[in-house]
Amino acid sequence: MTMMGGMSQRTFVVALLAIVAGAATIRGLFPSADPPWMPTVGIVWHDEGAWVHNARNKALFGAWSEDRWNPMYIAPVFTGLEYLSFKAFGVGVGQARLAPEALGVLSVWLLALGVTRIAGRHAGLAAAVLLASNYVYVSWNRAAMMEGPMVAFIVMGWYCYVRSDDDSRWAAGAAAFAWLAFFTKAAAAFFLAALALDAAIVIGLSWLWPDRGQSTRAAWTFLASLAAGAAVALAAFVIPNWTDYRFYNWQMSVTRKPSYDLHSVLDRVTWLPVLHDTFTRMWFAVVVGLVASLGAIAQWRRLSGGERLLVLWIGLGAAELIAHDVGNERRFVFFIPALIAVSAIVLGRGFLIDHDAAALPRARALLAAPVVAYAFYVIAASILRIAFLSEIRPNVRLGAAAAIALTLATYATWPRLARALSSSRWSPAAGLALACLVGAGSVAQYVQWAVGRTYKNVEASRAIGRVLPAGTLVHGKLANGLALENQIRPVFVGRGFGNYDDRKRRDDVRYILTYIAPSLGYESQAGDPVIKDVLDAYPNRRIIMTFDVAETATGHDRAALIDKFGSGERRELPRASGRAQD
Repeated sequence: MTMMGGMSQRTFVVALLAIVAGAATIRGLFPSADPPWMPTVGIVWHDEGAWVHNARNKALFGAWSEDRWNPMYIAPVFTGLEYLSFKAFGVGVGQARLAPEALGVLSVWLLALGVTRIAGRHAGLAAAVLLASNYVYVSWNRAAMMEGPMVAFIVMGWYCYVRSDDDSRWAAGAAAFAWLAFFTKAAAAFFLAALALDAAIVIGLSWLWPDRGQSTRAAWTFLASLAAGAAVALAAFVIPNWTDYRFYNWQMSVTRKPSYDLHSVLDRVTWLPVLHDTFTRMWFAVVVGLVASLGAIAQWRRLSGGERLLVLWIGLGAAELIAHDVGNERRFVFFIPALIAVSAIVLGRGFLIDHDAAALPRARALLAAPVVAYAFYVIAASILRIAFLSEIRPNVRLGAAAAIALTLATYATWPRLARALSSSRWSPAAGLALACLVGAGSVAQYVQWAVGRTYKNVEASRAIGRVLPAGTLVHGKLANGLALENQIRPVFVGRGFGNYDDRKRRDDVRYILTYIAPSLGYESQAGDPVIKDVLDAYPNRRIIMTFDVAETATGHDRAALIDKFGSGERRELPRASGRAQD
């Protein structure tokens, strides 16, 4: 029986299987319950139906495209996975969430194995515990959205890249999973860039240190596989669907959303750690992960490929958000495994900063001052924001002041502080125990949600199925959101896309589904009159049915089924408890 860091292989295997089983349990329990809304973790529940639209069309009606909303051109891999689930198990909320749940569990297992290869079995189990229990990650794994599967494929690609240090053939797997992540959601572009950049760095370093031949073979294998994957994707999917692909992935997703002027970029730089709860909820991993990543920069050449990729994952991921959008909490999910992996490596090794980083002269350390200051800003602002949860400016100012103070203190005490951090040691077992303690806090958040869970959205969807016959056309984004427990035909309307042009003259679509509380047309973007345009085009409209839904923390969200032509008797469902069985 082999031992590693005082833990036998049998103990490791049993413990890892138990953690993975726990990860599967908390992801699979209550499969049709509403996502967290009090407080939220950024999941917009009615987006689930919108993003599985084409898969549902194919499963129920035999064709991918039934109208002019076709997210399969944005997310073909996700669409395919959802179709397979619907084909095997039928269409429903629980079935829509199966693929993200399964991939989330797989990501726990592979992150643990990858970290184990880098820092030992205690570190691997620490990574498994932290990722299996992370409340935000669990919640997104339970949602029929693209972010969870995208991040899971990124983890798979990272694991293959870790293995490629010993066997270059694994680099082909890293390229394949990176492309799967990209075609699940194009936001994974940063990971493709991170992999390509690290491969280029390895090849460049090999010219100076020729003894790194194996890593060079892996780098060349990866770049060749990346190019081959690009050729296959272009030939099989992108070029044959170029018009739709370009529209959905460029015009709709890039050019119409972010602003690129200096003021907007500065806003995104300062808002990154203060707008959402993700970093606050996992502050331990943010602190340890960012500080350890700063230390890793000082010994870049001596890091393994997997460690370098984690640092690039965090850095290029942040750069992509700053360039594109920090307004949606969903965009932060990809940080979770990377920060947890770096933190677990630290816990397993028993020190925060390596001796090589501590030996760096102050003059050289100053070269990283902008990166150090911004890392301290993220660390400080993400916890100080608790004082002003509903405000931005005070959090930015407090975070900036704290970051300046921490940066000045770090360089004023350099290298004494760095030596102290590198000399502080703990056992791998103690590191694993700390990970379990942090994980218990995350599980407590899950238990709090589970105790107060509701089923308002699935009940509303089933109620619509009892009122409207199969195949009934229904207008509005909320029609997609409420379509998974019935067989209506949603007609999505987006801003400038998705049945937008004829939204005011679709007399063949009798019904509209939309919010009436917290406000009329709440599902549309702020200041976006899309659904109101449809309503205003039919002044004789009449509400014929209303029901509770769960989206905002008010707890009083309400949606309505509206007859455009004013016929039909108004009905109001009884206020349900929201505690239906899955």
